[in-house]
Amino acid sequence: MWFILYWNEPFLFYDMSDINIVDAPPGIEGSGFFATSLDKVVGLARSHSLWPLPFATSCCGIEFMATMGSHYDLGRFGSERLSFSPRQADLLMVMGTIAKKMSPVLKQVYLQMAEPRWVMAVGACASSGGIFDTYSVLQGIDEIIPVDVYVPGCPPRPEAILDGFGKIQELVRNESGRRRHSDQYKQMLASYGID
Repeated sequence: MWFILYWNEPFLFYDMSDINIVDAPPGIEGSGFFATSLDKVVGLARSHSLWPLPFATSCCGIEFMATMGSHYDLGRFGSERLSFSPRQADLLMVMGTIAKKMSPVLKQVYLQMAEPRWVMAVGACASSGGIFDTYSVLQGIDEIIPVDVYVPGCPPRPEAILDGFGKIQELVRNESGRRRHSDQYKQMLASYGID
């Protein structure tokens, strides 16, 4: 960065040699057009328009509220609108301790979400039960629903939640449109008792 004084006021100019220019994704380009596969375009659009459903039960929910605040601002990544209706959400963010009594409710929320749907376990309690190794606490939500990304921490910092969200975006961007119809995906859902 350079500082230049002009009429006794500081102006900030950036050194352009520090900027990295990335290459375009693989495709055919020409003057005024760019051609690529439909899966890549749909994946790009989906990854920047995720509607998360926060299922927060404990202190991880407070950290998520900080993530939605102006300092971290999850809205920068295309997720400004939180969906508190499972029928309109495509990302389930489970945050906090899940009691075994609550597991049927969580599974019902997951089943009400339309395909394609993704799940992020935020914090130690949602990922593995955390410090609550008792008979009443579910030892990780992956016992009842499939999880795509685990965010460690007790509670995780907003930066960790943003990093996990970035991993979800990468997963969504690179997922094939046919993956949800594959036999492997159907077998994985059947292992959770989901048709």
